[in-house]
Amino acid sequence: MSRAVVLNGAGGLNCVNPVGLSGNNAGMITFDGNGNSYGGYLAIPESGTGPALIVIQEWWGIVGHIKSVTDRFAQAGFVALAPDFYHGKATTEPDEAGSLMMALNIADAEKVLKGAVNFLLSHEAVTSNKAGVVGFCMGGQLSLYAATVNSKIGACVDFYGIHPNVHPQLENLNCPMLGIFAENDAYSSPEVVSNLSAKLNELGKPHEFVTYPGTQHAFFNDDRPEVYDAAASADAWNRTVKFLGQHLNGK
Repeated sequence: MSRAVVLNGAGGLNCVNPVGLSGNNAGMITFDGNGNSYGGYLAIPESGTGPALIVIQEWWGIVGHIKSVTDRFAQAGFVALAPDFYHGKATTEPDEAGSLMMALNIADAEKVLKGAVNFLLSHEAVTSNKAGVVGFCMGGQLSLYAATVNSKIGACVDFYGIHPNVHPQLENLNCPMLGIFAENDAYSSPEVVSNLSAKLNELGKPHEFVTYPGTQHAFFNDDRPEVYDAAASADAWNRTVKFLGQHLNGK
């Protein structure tokens, strides 16, 4: 039911330019859901169509890095939306980012997720009946959470997820999960990862966890040279795109 892998790899993919939707099919938008209006960054493939993918931010908010990642997913063929859980706020300061993360209203976050999923699945560019979800750090935990509360999620990718106030009910996970983790992570430690895998096995939930030796938390973030690992990031990217494609294309 599960597969655990520990390795490093190589490869990568360049980003497309994050400009207005009228130019290169990428930019900030607003969408309606649950009687509210939300913001987000939407990127559409050059082909004009693709499966739906929700991209969930780190604790920084909708900053340049998460826009770049969303662009990469569009280049890989997904209609990708990064909803703004901070409603216009973003930062590059760790203390402020921590405050924003801890102030996150989980009930509101669920509404944002639901609105984003419904918006994407009704978008004329989307070819899938279900949406994938991928998140990083705070977003990784929210990705797993989304997959336990929304039956319209068809695949979940969790990059070293952490949030002390988000507690996914794993028995309600109804889609396959890919977990990407760092060996040297004080937040999502190897023990935490092992316990999560054991719980998913106990519940019969299909998942694959990959841990990259020598890496640190947030190793995928190329805007943070102090933790970024190019080889691990490239392998994690290739695995993520393959996993999402397998579970969303034709669904």
